[in-house]
Amino acid sequence: MSVIPHINPLYSLSGFVVGVLVGQTGVGGGSLMTPLLVLLFGVHPVTAVGTDLLFASVTKSAGTLVHGMNKTVDWRVTGRLALGSVPATVITLYLITRFDLIGKSSASLISTILGCALILTSVALILRRRLTAYAGAHLAGLSERKTAILTILTGAVLGALVSITSIGAGALGVTALILLYPRLPIPTIVGSDIAHAVPLTLVAGLGHFMLGSVNGSMLVSLLVGSLPGIVLGSYLSARLPDVVLRGVLATVLALVGAKLVF
Repeated sequence: MSVIPHINPLYSLSGFVVGVLVGQTGVGGGSLMTPLLVLLFGVHPVTAVGTDLLFASVTKSAGTLVHGMNKTVDWRVTGRLALGSVPATVITLYLITRFDLIGKSSASLISTILGCALILTSVALILRRRLTAYAGAHLAGLSERKTAILTILTGAVLGALVSITSIGAGALGVTALILLYPRLPIPTIVGSDIAHAVPLTLVAGLGHFMLGSVNGSMLVSLLVGSLPGIVLGSYLSARLPDVVLRGVLATVLALVGAKLVF
């Protein structure tokens, strides 16, 4: 009996496309991969979330390496986010176990939460320019202490949301960082958010693995495509504008979110 997992080329192709998008914009990991698994491949929502979380942790580790080499990671910001997200993830995983949210009856609930998170992510992408302008006018004067506290709280919210849906670490995280750190260059915002997603998705993914909601063969197939994809996307992130890409991505996320909700 072979111990080598079967590689599904369609999973690998999906992983590559999502990896490129994540590397370039910081967006698209959970926002695209989880809905793809649910809607296109018919994967149970809970399994899709658990598998995508470990997929994201490995994929974004490669992205973090490239962004680190490009010096587009602010480790101070990454650490603040993790200080909030990791404990929130552990608490959320405990609540998932306590209230049996991985049973078959949870599929409809998880799909609805996924859809709402996608729509919120789409809105955040569309309004990112306006949010940046708002941040410049209202949040630029925040003290270092208040900024740190808000960053930790942001991490906590992302930890809870990502643990349930695998969505939010990208678009919502990047948007929050733009608001809190309007003077940071966009490539650094993206790189810092990707670096933060590594411990967040790793802890959440291992929790789901212990709960039995990870498909190992699917995970390997996705990673075969995503690892070269995120290296390419991370390399391009500091060299290509993402305005058109964000518009297309926002539209896709809104449509997919509406389908999941309605």
